[in-house]
Amino acid sequence: MAAGEEEEEEEEERLRRRFMAPPVSGLRELRRRRRELRSRMELLIMETQAEVCRALAAVDPGAAFAVDTWERKEGGGGISCVLQDGDVFEKAGVNVSVVFGQLSEEAARQMRSRGKALKASADGKLPFCAMGVSSVIHPKNPHVPTMHFNYRYFEIEEADGTKQWWFGGGTDLTPTYLNEEDAVHFHKTLKEACDKHDPKLYPKYKKWCDDYFFIKHRGERRGIGGIFFDDVDSPSKEEVFQFVQSCAKAIVPCYIPIVKKHCHDAFTPEEKQWQQLRRGRYVEFNLVYDRGTKFGLLTPGSRIESILMSLPLTARWEYMHTPPESSREAEILEVLRNPKDWVH
Repeated sequence: MAAGEEEEEEEEERLRRRFMAPPVSGLRELRRRRRELRSRMELLIMETQAEVCRALAAVDPGAAFAVDTWERKEGGGGISCVLQDGDVFEKAGVNVSVVFGQLSEEAARQMRSRGKALKASADGKLPFCAMGVSSVIHPKNPHVPTMHFNYRYFEIEEADGTKQWWFGGGTDLTPTYLNEEDAVHFHKTLKEACDKHDPKLYPKYKKWCDDYFFIKHRGERRGIGGIFFDDVDSPSKEEVFQFVQSCAKAIVPCYIPIVKKHCHDAFTPEEKQWQQLRRGRYVEFNLVYDRGTKFGLLTPGSRIESILMSLPLTARWEYMHTPPESSREAEILEVLRNPKDWVH
């Protein structure tokens, strides 16, 4: 075997050990096309999945991730990593998906409603490629917040052969009880990642996050925010990719220290019940408003188990529940109704 081939095989083996499972597109194909942004994005989401899973497993060593690879008949597939009933995490899922094919009419309609001018061919077809990494982490202890992140890349080929592309994503925190020190740490870590690229990004994407995760029928946000962006296609593909990479690298440092700090905190049955009620709100947002959930449910051949991985194992709804004034439960509700600036 030639020296070059040996080096390639060693590199592939090194990557294989780093990931939770072989990439959807195959290691050899990704390395062959490693200068293309689609390949670099797939490698980034694979690395992010592995990095987050290993960080979570280190905090909850008695539990193990079930790694589930799946294929989509219409094109592509994914890797779902799910930990359930651990000592620290009730449910933690980290998904990678790389799908391609023809955009469904419903998904195209949803995108056009956001201002996308998609020009389909005469037969109505719109070839697309979408890839991303997404995660929701639901801890057992009500003093450890739930965390969500998602980073994705989308590409659509129009009738004349031109390609529209954009990135989206974000990281956000949903505490059951407010801890200002944790909120400041979380937001400052994300701000530092944004500031490497442009100091205007954090305030812009922080506000977008507060607005996006608004549960209209409740008049409150899902959590205390973070950053959120979508349909970002400027200043250039390379610059946006570098920004997304910085955000992905901030996931573990913004969240894991908070988990370690509180995972052994004592809690009461009443605090656990409040956590269950807040999870009910989480479910309401994800099923009624979330773009990713909607896109997944509207895409033929989608893997429903992976889409609904974001839902907690347990949640609760009570009729007309109102926490007492000046309670810690009322304190978090006030922040959810009136978002705060955590970094100034």
